[in-house]
Amino acid sequence: MKKNIIAEKSFDYALLIIKLYQYLVSEKREYVMSKQLLRAGTSVGANVREAGVAQSKKEFIAKMNISLKEIHECEYWLLLLNRAGYISREQALEQQTDEIKRILSSIIKTSNESMDKQSAADNPKKDL
Repeated sequence: MKKNIIAEKSFDYALLIIKLYQYLVSEKREYVMSKQLLRAGTSVGANVREAGVAQSKKEFIAKMNISLKEIHECEYWLLLLNRAGYISREQALEQQTDEIKRILSSIIKTSNESMDKQSAADNPKKDL
C-alpha cells in the first residue's frame, strides 16, 4: 500500500500538539489558548483522514482546504503562545507547521489542476 505522507505527518503533529497542550495546562496553567490549539491541531489530521474517503474530488479538495485552514490557525495560536511567553520558539513547532502547510497547499493545487483538466476533457469547446 502506498504511504500517505500527509496522513502520517498530520497524525504525528496531532501527537505533538497533545503533548504541548498537556504541558501548557499542567505547567503553565494556560487553558483558553491551549484548548483552541488542541482543537485546531487535532483537526488537521482528522480532516486529512476524512479526505481519504471522500466521495468525489471536490469533497477531497474541500477537506484538504479545511485542513489547511486548521494548520494556519495552529500557526496563529503557536505564535501567540510564544509571544505571550508561554512557550519557547523551539516549542512553537514552526518547522512541522510549515511543512504541513506546504504539503497541503501542494495537494490542493495538484488536485485542482487535475479536476480542471478532467472538466476540460469532459466538456470540450466546439468551434463555431
